[in-house]
Amino acid sequence: MTKSAPAHVAVVISDRFVDHVTPPGHPERPERAETMQVIANEWRDRGGRIVAPRAATHEELARVHAAAHIDRIAATAGQAVALDADTCTSPDSYDVARLAAGAALTATEWAMGAPADRVGYSFARPPGHHAERHKAMGFCLFNNVAVAAAHALTLGVERVAIVDYDVHHGNGTQEIFYDDPRVLYVSTHQYPYYPGTGAAGEVGVGAGAGFTLNVPLDAGATDGDYELVFQAAIVPILNRFDPQLLFISAGFDADARDPLAGMRMSTAGFVNLTRMLHDVAVAHARGRLVLVAEGGYHLQALAQGLGATLDVVAAGRHEGRPLQAPAGAGLRPRADDEPHAATSRSEQALEGVRAAQQPFWGAI
Repeated sequence: MTKSAPAHVAVVISDRFVDHVTPPGHPERPERAETMQVIANEWRDRGGRIVAPRAATHEELARVHAAAHIDRIAATAGQAVALDADTCTSPDSYDVARLAAGAALTATEWAMGAPADRVGYSFARPPGHHAERHKAMGFCLFNNVAVAAAHALTLGVERVAIVDYDVHHGNGTQEIFYDDPRVLYVSTHQYPYYPGTGAAGEVGVGAGAGFTLNVPLDAGATDGDYELVFQAAIVPILNRFDPQLLFISAGFDADARDPLAGMRMSTAGFVNLTRMLHDVAVAHARGRLVLVAEGGYHLQALAQGLGATLDVVAAGRHEGRPLQAPAGAGLRPRADDEPHAATSRSEQALEGVRAAQQPFWGAI
C-alpha cells in the first residue's frame, strides 16, 4: 500500500461480520471477515478513514427483495438454518446480513457526499450478488450491491452502473435490474459455471433491453483476457452509458489460487481492472465510486486483492496505465503472480458479446 491514506476514501467495516458462522469446511467462513479486518487495520494505521456501517432497514431491503424473502431471513434469527445446499444461517446471521447490506449503503452515502471524487469501499460478509428478489443462494442472504444501487436511485442518481468481476455470474443483481434501464449491469465470469446464468445473449428485457452486459469466459482466462474484454467492450459501453455513479462488485475468486474456480487472474490483474473502472468513474461520475466486497475464498488472495484495489482507488486518476510490476506492500508479490497474456478465450467471448450488444450499443 501507499505510505499515507487520502481523506476521500472510506473503508466501511464492522467487527460483527465474523458473527455469521458457517459450518466447518464451508468456504464462506468467518476467517474472511478477519482477513478484511487486517487490511482495514492497515488502512487505519496509515491514517485512513474507517466508517462503521448502519443496518439496512426493511424499507431499504424491500426496494430489491420481496417482503416474503425478507421475512424468511428474519425468521432464521437465533437459529442455524440450511436455506439450500450452499447457503445457511447461524443465530446472528440475520442481523449481520442487514449490516452487510447496510455497509454498502453507508459506502454509497459516503461516495455521494460533498465534495465529489469520493470512494466508499464496503468490507463486508456475507456476500450478496447471488441473492435474488425472492430467495437466498450462493452464500448470499441479501443482495448488498443491489440494495445500495437502488438506494442511490432514490437520492437523485439517474444512471447507475454495476461492474461485477467476481468469478461467478451475479444472477441476483441481474435479475433484480433486468428490466430497469437506469441500471447497467456488467459481469465477467467463468462460464458455464455456478450459477449457470450469464450467457452473452442475456441482455435484459423490456425497457431494460441492452442494459445487461454479460461477458462469459472459459475457465483458464488470464489477466490479459480480462483486460482485453474490458478495453474492447466493457469500458466503451460504460462510456456510452455515462453513469452518474459506478459500483464494483469486487470478488477476488477469479484469482488463480482460489479453490472454487478455474481462472488464472493475479492481484496485478485486479489492479488493472480497478484502475480502468476508477478512470470511468472520474470521467463520468465525478470520481464517485463504490466497491462492495463479494467472493474470494483463498485468504491470501483475498487480502492481496482488497489491499491492492484499495491502494488503486486511493491513488487517484490512472488513465488506463497498466501495472508495470507487482511491487509494494499492498500487492505482496509472489513468483507466479505475474500477469498473463491474453488467450483465445477473450476473443471468443468478445465475438458473442458483440453479436448480442450491437443492436443496443453499435459496433464495439
